[in-house]
Amino acid sequence: MIQNEVRDSTTEEVVAELRARPAFVMVSHVKPDGDTLGAGLALGLALRALGKRVHYFQQDPVPRNLRFLPDSDKVAREVPADLPSDTLWVFCDMADFSRAGEFLPPLERRNMLDIDHHLANSHFGALNYILETECSTGTCVLRLLKALGAPVTRDIATCLLTTIMTDTGGFMHANTTADVLRLSAEMVDLGADKEEITNEIFANKRFAAVKLVGSALASAHLELGGRFCWSVVDDAMLSSNHADGEDTEEIVQHLRSIEGVEAAALFKAYEGEIRVSLRSNGKINVQSAAGRLGGGGHARASGLTYNGNLDQAVADVRAALVAEGL
Repeated sequence: MIQNEVRDSTTEEVVAELRARPAFVMVSHVKPDGDTLGAGLALGLALRALGKRVHYFQQDPVPRNLRFLPDSDKVAREVPADLPSDTLWVFCDMADFSRAGEFLPPLERRNMLDIDHHLANSHFGALNYILETECSTGTCVLRLLKALGAPVTRDIATCLLTTIMTDTGGFMHANTTADVLRLSAEMVDLGADKEEITNEIFANKRFAAVKLVGSALASAHLELGGRFCWSVVDDAMLSSNHADGEDTEEIVQHLRSIEGVEAAALFKAYEGEIRVSLRSNGKINVQSAAGRLGGGGHARASGLTYNGNLDQAVADVRAALVAEGL
């Protein structure tokens, strides 16, 4: 039986629970990316092949660039009313329960499994499978599938390679180790189409998205001796470019790629809130900077939601980065 204390769970403990439970709901975080969704879909596909009942909960719609993933058409905000009382809710790629959003139904902690690779995970589940050295939550899932003895089909391999490519930036980030490349080759050997994933995740951009990048770069600010670059996307900019929130995803990386920039920030001031995406070249720990303002993530890629006005957000984020050595 699972325990009530807050601690990391072993692979064997999680696998035993996966074998024992009859039904599962895979939970993705709000503003889903390829890791949270791909990890949940991969585990869900494997469990369904083992005869388990599987559903997928996600507060926000599946982004356009992830609709190619197998089973993504089954993801919904609603869940069936007849779920067994011992259904296991599996939270993928979120350091805190609140990342699942406000539409998640009330749950008992004993029915929650937390699978993640983020630093400073809050261990909100009865089971917490947190592997901070993994490049993605999807590779945490792969460890479980291998221990479970579940076959990795072409569809599962596609989902898992998507998680890897999402969280390594298409193998560009420093977390692209030799082991990560070997796992990726294994997924390709199992049928995952790297070219398809590359096109869907990184290449097939809407004209509106490209125009939005241009607008954000044209209004970017370079500060602190060229070490900090930031820009803003607001409602007016989205409207003038006929773009939406999904079209903002690559902008912060463009800001970070500027020569001499050690940290970049994109302030997304639309839909009534201010969300901040942070990126680092490795010299500055943006996870710690985000943590100072209630956010989190990874050392090179983090984010937060800011309560206040835009000028305050820019000032406080700048100060947090300076406090981390920028």
